[in-house]
Amino acid sequence: MRSQKRWRGIVVGIVMGVLLSAAVVLAGSLEPSTGPTEAGSQGNSSSYLPIVLKAGGSSSAAVPRTGQTPTVPLDPAPTGSDGNLQKGVAWPNPRFTDNPNGTVTDNLTGLIWLKNANCFGLRTWTQALSDANGLASPNFGLSDGSKVGQWRLPNVKELLSLIDWAYWNFALSNAAGTGKWVPGDSFTGVQSGYYWSSTTNAASMDRAWYVHLGSGWVMDAYKTDPHYVWPVRGGQ
Repeated sequence: MRSQKRWRGIVVGIVMGVLLSAAVVLAGSLEPSTGPTEAGSQGNSSSYLPIVLKAGGSSSAAVPRTGQTPTVPLDPAPTGSDGNLQKGVAWPNPRFTDNPNGTVTDNLTGLIWLKNANCFGLRTWTQALSDANGLASPNFGLSDGSKVGQWRLPNVKELLSLIDWAYWNFALSNAAGTGKWVPGDSFTGVQSGYYWSSTTNAASMDRAWYVHLGSGWVMDAYKTDPHYVWPVRGGQ
């Protein structure tokens, strides 16, 4: 009887030791990462703001800058403000590459946008989804060999990634990423209006989110409302 109790105690001790070791290893893997830093062209430094998921490995999502600088839109930008601190990943130069095939590549996100930002006019949300999914070369100036199903309506975060918060009407940067967009640089047909995203409002299923390219506003609207369509392809 005593022998059984003794062996039982030994087994329990071993199990507890293994669990404690596993807990220590797991706690170490969940420590926050400071992330890399790099010099940026629009300020003194650029720091990653990572979302870290670790379980034997790691993955981080870097947050880019907004586009505001020490002199735009406020001159000078107040201490501690966005334009003063310029936190986030610095934009590449050029920000956008105008490809000779009817598309424009965003060198910050890697997304490929249709050069013509208003090829479908005003559409309902359902129509916008269908229009974007059905887009293919050689329609609307495309010569990239893309096929039906490769283009899509961007989600709200992808659409927001285009916004340059330094400017108003239009809240979009030029190709270099150093100034305000003007027609033809790199995009054409950009409207100072609302563009549909593919993202449904979880609080109201009959509504979806849109982004105003004139101001950067993010709002929602009934899916039956007419808004602009800007197809994209690529992404993770």
